[in-house]
Amino acid sequence: MKAFIFPGQGSQFPGMGKELYDNNPKAREYFDKANALLGFDITSIMFSGTADELKQTRVTQPAIFIHSVAAALSGEGFAPDMVAGHSLGEFSALVASRALTFDDGLRLVARRAEAMQRACDLNPSSMAAVLGLDDKVVEEICASIDDVVVPANYNCPGQLVISGTTTGVTLAVEKLKAAGAKRAMILPVGGAFHSPLMEPARQELADAIASTTFSKPVCPVYQNVNALPSVDVEDIRRNLIEQLTAPVRWTQSVQNMVKDGARQFYECGPGKVLQGLVRKIAADVETGEFGAVSAAG
Repeated sequence: MKAFIFPGQGSQFPGMGKELYDNNPKAREYFDKANALLGFDITSIMFSGTADELKQTRVTQPAIFIHSVAAALSGEGFAPDMVAGHSLGEFSALVASRALTFDDGLRLVARRAEAMQRACDLNPSSMAAVLGLDDKVVEEICASIDDVVVPANYNCPGQLVISGTTTGVTLAVEKLKAAGAKRAMILPVGGAFHSPLMEPARQELADAIASTTFSKPVCPVYQNVNALPSVDVEDIRRNLIEQLTAPVRWTQSVQNMVKDGARQFYECGPGKVLQGLVRKIAADVETGEFGAVSAAG
């Protein structure tokens, strides 16, 4: 069975999507439509902007979403048995599985980016990557700290990202190193994604999601909040709202997809981060890129 997976924030790079735009007329339609929907020329930033320009949250999230969806829906042979996306990538997965239209998905992603940026501005906060410790050890250390600091991304065995106040994350990093972490390093992000500090953004996005039309997807969507498959519209909507303040259970999602029969994982969008994580979670599955220019028709 084929699983199609969609990357999240951090996969962007200067020039992203340009080759797809130049060589795939079907993909080009999505890029052009995005400029009109967003009200600014995001493709110019994607194709010609600097790394710093691409790092702006209001640009990064829509850019990755546009690239991912265009790669999936313009490629030949896109017939998923299941889909999943990492954080932001869940929106791309929902569009690719026809649970959301491209237009509605992009509007939600743009709203999400703006809401997250506002939430980041309210509190000094950050995230840190932790390598080489068991998840349970990381969870226990986070729980022992009085400040807000929680597991945010379960990326693969031995690789977990924590999120919280600047003080909480700094203290956790010290304790994690003392507990034997191979590495525990503060990440260059502007806020505490997937933590209780995103509650203002969650509330704002909840209203937008509640007023958006969702359809039954063409295949199960494995959602970040519980790592379980769903085709139920109300479940999908509820899990999407909770996603901003809950951890991304990527390790568990991939494990469940494999358990349910996935043997080939195709990453749609910029970069190859998810392919690498999948190989660390399930070494015996095939991984690859989907939506390359050669697949255009």
